[in-house]
Amino acid sequence: MWLKIIIVILFIAVLISLSSALVFLLKDMGSQSKRTLYALGIRVSLAALLLSCIFYGLYTGKLNSSAPWDYGPATSQQSEPNN
Repeated sequence: MWLKIIIVILFIAVLISLSSALVFLLKDMGSQSKRTLYALGIRVSLAALLLSCIFYGLYTGKLNSSAPWDYGPATSQQSEPNN
């Protein structure tokens, strides 16, 4: 349960960082300010942390897919050799 909450919080933080970078880009047009660069750097860091949380959840089994095309973990299918 906590992992899902952390993932949602990180996703919202990524969106906030991206929107703040857009605001900084529009306000600081033509100046030497690096606020846009710093905001995008934070966004990249948050996105990497978000992906690592998702991969951790999938690897440990705390997150799973309920998509109709996902058959779950690879199962050993026994096929007969063609003669």
